[in-house]
Amino acid sequence: MPYVDSLRCRECARAYPIEALHVCDFCFGPLEVAYDYEAIAAHMSRESIAAGPTTIWRYAELLPASAENPVNLGAGFTPLVRADRLAAELGLGELWIKNDTLNPTGSFKDRVVSVALTKARELGFKVAACASTGNLANSVAAHAARAGMESVVFIPHDLEQGKVITTAVYGGTLVAVEGSYDDVNRLCAELTSEQPSWAFVNVNVRTYYAEGSKTLAFEVAEQLGWRTPDHVVVPIASGSQLTKIHKGFAELHRVGLLDEEPHVRISGAQAQGCSPVATAFADGTDVIRPQRPSTIAKSLAIGNPADGFYALDIVRRSGGAVGSVDDAEIVEAIRLLARTEGIFAETAGGVTIATLSKLAAAGVVRPDERVVAYVTGHGLKTIEAVSPHVGPTVTIAPTLSAFNAALTFEE
Repeated sequence: MPYVDSLRCRECARAYPIEALHVCDFCFGPLEVAYDYEAIAAHMSRESIAAGPTTIWRYAELLPASAENPVNLGAGFTPLVRADRLAAELGLGELWIKNDTLNPTGSFKDRVVSVALTKARELGFKVAACASTGNLANSVAAHAARAGMESVVFIPHDLEQGKVITTAVYGGTLVAVEGSYDDVNRLCAELTSEQPSWAFVNVNVRTYYAEGSKTLAFEVAEQLGWRTPDHVVVPIASGSQLTKIHKGFAELHRVGLLDEEPHVRISGAQAQGCSPVATAFADGTDVIRPQRPSTIAKSLAIGNPADGFYALDIVRRSGGAVGSVDDAEIVEAIRLLARTEGIFAETAGGVTIATLSKLAAAGVVRPDERVVAYVTGHGLKTIEAVSPHVGPTVTIAPTLSAFNAALTFEE
């Protein structure tokens, strides 16, 4: 069973029972899972992890749900790829890509949903629901199908077709809402009180759901030989992923799995068409002002990020930065990553790589650092972003003479 001590308010530290709660009744601060780290340290070791499954559940002691019968499609333990050709293009030294495009539904959301629905089932929920910019919708529908749960998924009406189809195929209820993600999320917050038997993974069980992102830190440290990077670059939507990667590195040291206390610089990446955290960082303020999204990076298009303040604070305390890039830079970065490393990323990955490029050029990300860039979704999900820019090199008749006339290759 999980080593969960309680739920704790991030603001006032009040403790709450292990239930479907996500907001402090006293100060309205967000709740976070607190663990019995001494018990975990006594039970968890590098050897026990290595003997575990090649999924996120190899780190079960540091997750808030039971690993005895998880809702599991095989999320996690995705490749950490040494990216020497991309590093040379960007003027960097040791660069790694955490390639989460290879998760079961093609994005890192499989990590958080596996944890959320495992906990939701423990808490007695029968229906899985969410507000989503696409990747979460895919994952909730797939994992609910696997678990035999009903799913009710809410998305903005103008989502990429690839994400609509790869949600609808699992047979759940898919609701397209006329509005932005923030409109969808607001509706789901209202529905949470109207439908108390539904587990909204990013509302009433968000406290547990968010913990799945820690495995992005756990895996990187293990794959680097139980060392941490010097610098990581993480895309920012709600900001939760960035905060949990930070928490994950700290927890590994706290339970004795790292020899040295981690000092990881954490930088964030946003699209200029939806960059409330990057704007606050540039302005030197703690105030995250909501924005109306207008970007091809729809999976990051959250104009009012729930964890924006916490992500901003972690970036500043760690010595990182938050950058933003425009749509043209996003597309060019998608193509750059594909050309140099053979990894096809969705637009969020383009945001990460384009921001990494900018931060490297500015000297924020340094050549003497061990750097990890998180690429969190597959490019087939956002094919519309690159389809106008790529295609056949030539079109020829089916003859050798036509080929020779059109193309010349050096011997």
